[in-house]
This record gives sequence, structure tokens and C-alpha cells, in this order.
Amino acid sequence: MKAPAHVTAMSLLALLGLWLVAAAFADPMVLPGPARVWEVLLREAGSGKLWLHLSMTLWRVLAAFGLAMVAGCALGLLLGLAPRVNRWLDPWVTVLLNLPALVIIVLCYLWIGLNETAAIVAVSLNKTAMVIVTIREGVRSMDPAVSDMARVYRMSGLARLRHVIWPQLGPFVATATRNGLAVIWKIVLVVEFLGRSNGVGFQIHLYFQMFDTAAVLAYALSFTGVMLLLEYLVVQPWERRASAWRHA
Repeated sequence: MKAPAHVTAMSLLALLGLWLVAAAFADPMVLPGPARVWEVLLREAGSGKLWLHLSMTLWRVLAAFGLAMVAGCALGLLLGLAPRVNRWLDPWVTVLLNLPALVIIVLCYLWIGLNETAAIVAVSLNKTAMVIVTIREGVRSMDPAVSDMARVYRMSGLARLRHVIWPQLGPFVATATRNGLAVIWKIVLVVEFLGRSNGVGFQIHLYFQMFDTAAVLAYALSFTGVMLLLEYLVVQPWERRASAWRHA
């Protein structure tokens, strides 16, 4: 259930207050206050650097997310509907699911090169296994009576996918979407930290080397804000629509 807007606002204000109190007792070099971080944010935005690096990171997030969702949904459907195929591929999914993200990123950079393709592939691989598992469980939890009805009416495979399977998978796709965005943007920052020349992760790496905590927080919080907007304006409304049929 979505929290009321005033509760969300009060929760964020409480977090801001906690930050203010902690910063008052901490070394400004270690934990700068909100005012200092805001100054850095305005400086970076005014120079145009903030928008450049935000846009590059957002592009990588959306590209990797799209690839992971398409591949993960297709494979999840296959494994859920074909038990024999699932028995063969389940160990592969388990290995990919448990392989550390850092290992996948480094291997992609070594095999493909320090380029945009390697960055997108590395992030997509880290998320695809999670989507596969979520969609596969969604297929297994579908109502068999609805599937039987589709067979009785001799619906085509495409019609079954559109009118029987996909509506029942809506909540699972929404869950994979929410979890995917939450995980992917964090992995994108690591990818940029290790091997890109732009993006929020690259800027965090740059300011980390300069021990500029205020700039690190400014870039981290700016992209966190972007992802919060996506969560509240896109993901949550779509998740409610996807689940509405269960309560109809």
C-alpha cells in the first residue's frame, strides 16, 4: 500500500533532520551538512556537468534495464512453461544469480573492452537472472483453470500469451521492474567507477580521489532523486494498474 504523500514528506524531513544533527557533531570533511552539499549541487548544475553525467548514467540504466527485462521475461516464460528445459538451464541461472557483480563487470571489460557495449552487457547480465527467477515463479503460480479454459476455446499461442498469461504475470513483471531499477542503477555506478569516462559513478570516483565528500554526496543524492521520481511517478502507478485485475 502506498504511503500518503504527507507521511512520505515527513519521513524525508526526519531523515534530513537526522543528517543535520549528525553533521553538527561530525568533521565537515567527513560529513558535510545539507547546506554545503546543496551548494556543490548548484555549482555542478550551473556548470552543466551535473546534467551531462546524470543523462549518461540514466541512459545506461535504461538501456541495461530494457535488455535485462526482455531477455529475462522471455527466458522466465520458457523455463516456467517447459519443465524439461528448466531442468537443464536451472543450474546456469543459479550460477549467474550467485556470481558476484564485480566479477561479471571485470570479465566483460576484459573480454569486450573498456567501452559502452561492455558496460551495458555487464549490467544486464547482473540483472537478467533475477528477472528470470521472478517470471518463472509467476508462471508457476498462474491459475491452471484459466489455462484450461484457453485450451478449451482453442486460443492461439499469441492470444494465450496476450490474454491469459501476461495479465497474470503483471504483478511479477512489476516486481521485477521495481527490483531491477533499484539494483541496476547501483551496478551502473560501479561500472562507471571502474571503467567509464563519464557518468555519476565516474564523478564519484573523481571526487573520492580528491576526498571531496560533499561532491560525492551531491552526485549520489542527485541520481537517487531521479530514481525516486521514476519509482513514484512511473513504477508504483503501473504496479497498481497491473495488480488491479486481482481485485476486480
